[in-house]
Amino acid sequence: MAEAKRIEIGFSGGQVAAVRLAEKELTAFQTALKKGTGWHDVTGEDGALSLDLATVTFVRVEGNEQSIGFAGD
Repeated sequence: MAEAKRIEIGFSGGQVAAVRLAEKELTAFQTALKKGTGWHDVTGEDGALSLDLATVTFVRVEGNEQSIGFAGD
């Protein structure tokens, strides 16, 4: 899976699922969330998840790559 981003999905019961999704999967998931109801399947690096969109309370998408140390001169 190329260019996967790490996301965290929070649910109304307090649970959080962390997955790595390709950009195409992430975009489809975000589009489904805007509709807000029903179930949506996502396929990440670790397998597939079926999500009840009505129970999703937040989605956190990783930012740009972080690095430690000094870059360039």
